[in-house]
Formats: sequence, C-alpha cells, structure tokens
Amino acid sequence: MKVQTTATKEELQKRLRRIEGQVRGVQKMLDEDRDCHEIIQQLAAIRSAVQGASLIFMKQYASDCLVDADKSDKATRAMLVDDLIGLLGRVP
Repeated sequence: MKVQTTATKEELQKRLRRIEGQVRGVQKMLDEDRDCHEIIQQLAAIRSAVQGASLIFMKQYASDCLVDADKSDKATRAMLVDDLIGLLGRVP
C-alpha cells in the first residue's frame, strides 16, 4: 500500500520530522549529562509520538485497503484483516 492522500502524507511527514527532532534532543541531553528523569520523559514522548504516527498510518491503511476490499474475494479480505491485526500487535 502507498499513502494515497496528500493530507495524510503531509501529516505523517510533519510528525516524523518532530520525532526526529525529539531524538536529536535526547542525544544532546545525553551529551550534556542531563538528569535521567528528563531523558525518560523525552523518551516517553518519543514513544507516544511514534505510536500516534503509526495509528494515523494504520487508519489510512484500513481506509484504503479494507474498505476497498469489498471488491476483492473473501480470501483476500481475510488476508488484509489478518495483516492489519498483525500490524496492530506490533504497535506498543
């Protein structure tokens, strides 16, 4: 599947750039020997941001693939649903 809608693609790119900045921030915090509590807070924020980006993408996946699956045979629809469930199992 490819991200079909421009709005979703832009939203994901925006979120990923923010995550990239957060990761660089944590690297800098480590270099500066910052307090462990602050670093853990930032790592938790990164995890949450990655989860949010993942959910946006999976929502788009479900919309593009599963809704359009009505045109597919039953085996293909079952495979798409199994694939989505497998992906959801990997999201923290």
